[in-house]
Amino acid sequence: MKLFFIYFYCAVLSLFYIAALPASFVICCFKKYRRAVPSRFFLYKNMPFSNKKGIWLHACSYGEVSSLTPLIHAIGSDNVNISVITKTGFDKACQICKSENVRFLPYEIFLPFWIKKQRALVVTEAELWLMLFYIAKKRGIKTILINARISDNSYHKYKKFKWFYKILFSFVDEVHAQSETDKKRLAFLGAQHIKVSGNIKSSLLPKITKRYKINNIYKRVITLASTHIGEEAALLEQLSLADLSNTLIIVAPRHPERFEAVHKLLQSWANSNGKIYGKLSKEGLESQNDIVLCDTMGELVNIYAITNITILGGSFLEGIGGHNPLEPAAFNNSIISGKFFFNQKELYAKVDGIMICGIQEVGEKLKGELPKASTAYLENTNDIVKTILNA
Repeated sequence: MKLFFIYFYCAVLSLFYIAALPASFVICCFKKYRRAVPSRFFLYKNMPFSNKKGIWLHACSYGEVSSLTPLIHAIGSDNVNISVITKTGFDKACQICKSENVRFLPYEIFLPFWIKKQRALVVTEAELWLMLFYIAKKRGIKTILINARISDNSYHKYKKFKWFYKILFSFVDEVHAQSETDKKRLAFLGAQHIKVSGNIKSSLLPKITKRYKINNIYKRVITLASTHIGEEAALLEQLSLADLSNTLIIVAPRHPERFEAVHKLLQSWANSNGKIYGKLSKEGLESQNDIVLCDTMGELVNIYAITNITILGGSFLEGIGGHNPLEPAAFNNSIISGKFFFNQKELYAKVDGIMICGIQEVGEKLKGELPKASTAYLENTNDIVKTILNA
């Protein structure tokens, strides 16, 4: 019965693939997808991993790939292969691992021909692809899911397809959940051999790669970090209500494809409020620009190091679920967050002093005395490393 479903599943995926072919060719024309789509859906320059004794790590995008850094250091980058879904994830993986060991994960119907023998497959968070786990098991690869979580919002959707996830989890050897709640939810969906190992993102100490200096006319730095569409405009409106004298504002959108749209927004806001606007990539932070667009990936930790107040995006509008507060807390920033951080509950619980409010309350918060956030929490990944190395 299980095998019949897998054949049926592949047949349905094949029909979707054929139907989507015209759109796929069009999407390839867009710069954002020019590398990922041909690699994933046409196997263009996307050969299977050749190292049969390698540890294969799979993550979706930039943040998940970054979280693998301590594991890669512990395992040794020479022994690691990484597959990803997004271009930003691919670029980050090439920074922390040999570029010849980095691939885009092919569309599922190609995996039976693409996956070769590996020592272990380690998948992060919610990258639950049935054919990925099934074919890996068929090839005799140990399968491990790490940093596994199921948010409150997602759980209701997962429960509707419990039968599907029961099949999928039958091909997963071991699961490392972020919390006891995640463990219970995963067990309900059919996962077995579950351990609570915490969030590996909390084992990655923020490391400064560049020390920024700011113009001495600025006495305070406010950073709008990891913002999403709709948040920048609303937060800038709130900033207009606060005293911004001697204040440098840095805006770091979550997704690089939005840099141009945010650039236009910040330029307009600066003109309306008598501020000077610039880009990090062009003028840096030592100029007299009052508001700066962080249009370079991988700079947020360096910016936290000079920030006084972080307004943490992804939390002010429903549906996103928040972002990691440990990094700004590590630099004792004051942190203002929205109320929608359901994907980061565990990490929020490890930080003292986060101010939670609605987006219309941010301006008032900025008028008062703000506490410094702090975290003494640092988790190790020894459990996961031992599991991988013993594969």
